[in-house]
Amino acid sequence: MDLADLRLALITFAAKPAYRRLSPTDFDLAYGLAKQMTRTKSAKEYFEYDRRFWDIIFEKAQRPILWEVFRQLDDRLTRYNPLVLKLFPDQATRPRQREVFIEILRKGEVDEAVRAFKKLYLEVVHRIIDHLETDQSAESAH
Repeated sequence: MDLADLRLALITFAAKPAYRRLSPTDFDLAYGLAKQMTRTKSAKEYFEYDRRFWDIIFEKAQRPILWEVFRQLDDRLTRYNPLVLKLFPDQATRPRQREVFIEILRKGEVDEAVRAFKKLYLEVVHRIIDHLETDQSAESAH
């Protein structure tokens, strides 16, 4: 949860300055990467699309220290990518927080884009935490 909270704070700090510098091509590229994350079954590809997605946002924010810290957090979270794909195995159930973020951000509604991303992202985080706690409880029972 700490990693998720820190990650959300950094996204919040980057969103406004990024929005001012994002071109229509940047929005299209970021949205395309988000769609690819929804479709992939590979944890490696999921990570690569996610990294490239956030590359765009943080590069346009021109906040290199935020990006450095975000990448460190992201590197720690990569171990959960296979679990995300396991918990959300198909396109219909896979969370679309990045797609929603870009759709709303494209309209210039930066605060709303961050709120929508946060809501969907935290649903995923809580599902992961619940799964891990359930697994841990099951292991303790044995």
